[in-house]
Amino acid sequence: MRFSTDIAVDLGTANTLVYVKDRGIVVNEPSVVAVKNDGKGGKKVLAVGKEAKRMVGRTPSAIEAVKPMKNGVIADFEITEKMLRYFIKKAKNKGFLLKSRIVIAVPHGITQVEERAVRDSATSAGAREVYLIEEPMAAAIGVGLPVQEAVGNMIVDIGGGTTEVAVISLGGIVCSQSLRSGGVKMDMAIVNYIKRKYNVFIGESTAEQVKIKWGSAYPTDMDDEEIEVKGINLVSGIPTSVKITVAELREAIHECLMEIVSAVKDVLERTPPELASDIVDRGIVIVGGGALLKGIDKLFQQETLLPVVIGEDPLEAVVRGAGKVSENMDLLREIALA
Repeated sequence: MRFSTDIAVDLGTANTLVYVKDRGIVVNEPSVVAVKNDGKGGKKVLAVGKEAKRMVGRTPSAIEAVKPMKNGVIADFEITEKMLRYFIKKAKNKGFLLKSRIVIAVPHGITQVEERAVRDSATSAGAREVYLIEEPMAAAIGVGLPVQEAVGNMIVDIGGGTTEVAVISLGGIVCSQSLRSGGVKMDMAIVNYIKRKYNVFIGESTAEQVKIKWGSAYPTDMDDEEIEVKGINLVSGIPTSVKITVAELREAIHECLMEIVSAVKDVLERTPPELASDIVDRGIVIVGGGALLKGIDKLFQQETLLPVVIGEDPLEAVVRGAGKVSENMDLLREIALA
């Protein structure tokens, strides 16, 4: 017998993760698709995921490395559908032929048009049923917070395109804020900082690598350490390199981080007193790729005067939560978007 299988997807701006029942996370790849224009308005997919990511900024004119997700939502429907189809096919065993039930995590506050685009894309990619759940809820479940109990849980999910801040209690989001800002905006801030200060233009991929390796949200004992960054001199047009310090790198992304801090404070101000007292005791949990930025917990502690912890496996929190929900139909029906 060949059965269908339940699949959970974290369809992110930077990365897409796929969870399969009884197997765990089977796909964790960049949300990038390399396409070739056929000259007739059509596009042929050449590569998806890691292979396509390596092509970013390195393609000839006929080939384009596309990031079909922008700010956590679908910007290119056709390419997203092809990407999703590729990842679902990769996630399935050969023994599974029937269409799957798919649970997809989406940003809180997603519009109906954006919601429909996700549903249609998943259906076109081979889903039998599509359920959407909100990312903050999925992330909270993924790190084991007691979301169905009458206690306040605060989660901050800093992704590539969006940051989700939410207070959760009794299986619902009590108050929240969704920012169209995250790791990608930090990368662009680094690009712009180096362009403005040193007249050198670097690629987004270079900025991302520098941020991952050297980026910090709070002063460190390595602040004076110099990092060599390669790019194009905007005056001469010649490839060159420039040295910036770890402290300068933090200065470049400071505004982005304070935007997230401001959203956290705003949500805390709107939190009912009883739930706020729970958060004073239980603290704030940070997940997503941004949680890996050095010292981000210290920055949040300093700004909010509350306990702050980094969730376990923060990059995988959303898809693990969506996976747990996909295996519990009662919970899925309770929290899925109508």
